[in-house]
Amino acid sequence: MKKIHFLIAAAFLAFMLIAPVFMKNYGVYLMSLWLVFVVATMGLNLTVGYAGQKSLGQAAFFGIGAYTVAILLKAGLSWYLATPIGMLLCFVMGLILGFPALRVQTIYLAFATLGFNTAVWLFMRNEEWLTGGTFGFNGIPRPDVLGFSLKGNLAYYYFVLLVSALALLLLWLLLRSPWGKAFTALRDNPIRAESLGVNTRAYTLLSFAIGAAYAGLAGALYASLVDYIDPASFTVGASIMMYLMVVIGGAGYFLGPLVGALVGIIVPEWIRDVAPILSNWYLPVFGLTVVLMLIWLPDGLMSLPDRLKEKKLNKNKAQALANAAQNAMNSGVSK
Repeated sequence: MKKIHFLIAAAFLAFMLIAPVFMKNYGVYLMSLWLVFVVATMGLNLTVGYAGQKSLGQAAFFGIGAYTVAILLKAGLSWYLATPIGMLLCFVMGLILGFPALRVQTIYLAFATLGFNTAVWLFMRNEEWLTGGTFGFNGIPRPDVLGFSLKGNLAYYYFVLLVSALALLLLWLLLRSPWGKAFTALRDNPIRAESLGVNTRAYTLLSFAIGAAYAGLAGALYASLVDYIDPASFTVGASIMMYLMVVIGGAGYFLGPLVGALVGIIVPEWIRDVAPILSNWYLPVFGLTVVLMLIWLPDGLMSLPDRLKEKKLNKNKAQALANAAQNAMNSGVSK
């Protein structure tokens, strides 16, 4: 089984490295955008899938990261200095947003985070002296790496791929640490987790803060990718879309964000291009596809192997019971 997993990972890595070379600029852009949303939803998956908190404010942190980098780059700072500052700001704002989670849960917490997203969006739209208002920021530069320019779409894609891989590795290490077990315990049973010595208040705040920092990193990558940002990209609708990506991929599954962001970013474009008749109806078709997908797999696409395994196990149990009944019947007849 481990050998199969290794082969799948190697094939996926080879595809990510080689396939963009043969794509047009728009295809490379979509691949980069997908990776950006993978990073953003990795953070949300930690908050929602592992810590069990309901958050509809991820797009706000996404926007804070993007605007912070854009403002600091305009002020003359390096991208490599502006991005950590943006992530730190998102981390602090995530801590602040986490405090309502200490008092309210489920749908009430979702509404609190939704309100936070709306407040941030209004700030971005109305405070023109800082954010540019509805005009936003344009001409956001891309970073250089060891003197090499990343202005080309393919070069910047490989940079985003590297950053995404490092972010994925850091999250994997975090989840394998005692912190990761504490997050899972917090999601499964907060009362039992607290009785076992887990500081539920601290881990609740950390889940929001770390998830927000990941969104800030994604925002920094996004700002340089699209070259232009305005408040329209960071609305409540964007947060709902990110939440949907986590749910579609599978909340609490480590690779869920990769699959969920793929469905949310790439699939609509594929539906639009697959047939001319769908070009004007691709969004309703995409919405219907998502609804049917969630009806079939309510725990997300990454739950499919577990569901097939459970189905096979139930089938084997049923067969074993049938065989036992048949043996008992044959034994009774022989007597």
